[in-house]
Amino acid sequence: MNIAQALQQARCFSILSLEAQTLLLHALGRDLHDRAWLLLHDSDELPLHISALYNNLMQRRLAHEPLAYLTGQQEFHGLTLQVDQRVLVPRPDTETLVDWALELELPPQAHVLDLGTGSGAIALALKNARPHWQVQAVDASEQALVVASGNAAHLQLEVSFLHSHWFSQVQDRFNLVVSNPPYIAQGDPHLPALRAEPLQALVSGADGFDDLRTITAQAPAHLLPGAWLLLEHGFDQAPAVRQLLASKGFVQVQSRKDIAGIDRCSGGQWPEVK
Repeated sequence: MNIAQALQQARCFSILSLEAQTLLLHALGRDLHDRAWLLLHDSDELPLHISALYNNLMQRRLAHEPLAYLTGQQEFHGLTLQVDQRVLVPRPDTETLVDWALELELPPQAHVLDLGTGSGAIALALKNARPHWQVQAVDASEQALVVASGNAAHLQLEVSFLHSHWFSQVQDRFNLVVSNPPYIAQGDPHLPALRAEPLQALVSGADGFDDLRTITAQAPAHLLPGAWLLLEHGFDQAPAVRQLLASKGFVQVQSRKDIAGIDRCSGGQWPEVK
């Protein structure tokens, strides 16, 4: 089987062309963006061990395993992150939260906390864009922190990591707290399609709001005057999250739309001392 035939085989399995190219490049040990090389070498025969690896990757993709788990990496806000089954795959929608955070007028050496960091995506993107910010990231999963700290070391970004269930082990106060917490309800019909990813990073009680309620209730004790709390949430949860924030005393409560035009993040500012 040559390269052209391998890619045709993927099309027969209804695997997207871009995904098939990525899987084949990964099997070949090449840069995942080197698609031009595939076109130039489409008649090259694949060694048997490469064909076997490629076929295995296709079968796993057909079983709905995320592409990022198959290749071991995911692009996020200009960074290449290492990911596996210990962490949720970072989504492009979450870049909305990062972009909003970077628009805020914060002190040059702002203290920033990322709650439920997972792969470290948000914390590392913020540190990369604002090197002088003091960024701390927490997660309840020790295995997730292994992945996140590995990404920080690989990217040479100085972020401190703490094993904590939300604020339970956090001592400091911050200029900015950001979080992409679990927000899917138990029994949600979308969950079967996400079964390869860690359930604890997705599901949050019967209505999907357990963790959002916990964070908004606990955040004020860890915010400096004028600090911001920014939260990612589900496509239909913005009004309820804004209400939660307002009920806890936040001001300038508002939402931000993702690349699909959906209200994906909501946040508010903790009042200044008068």
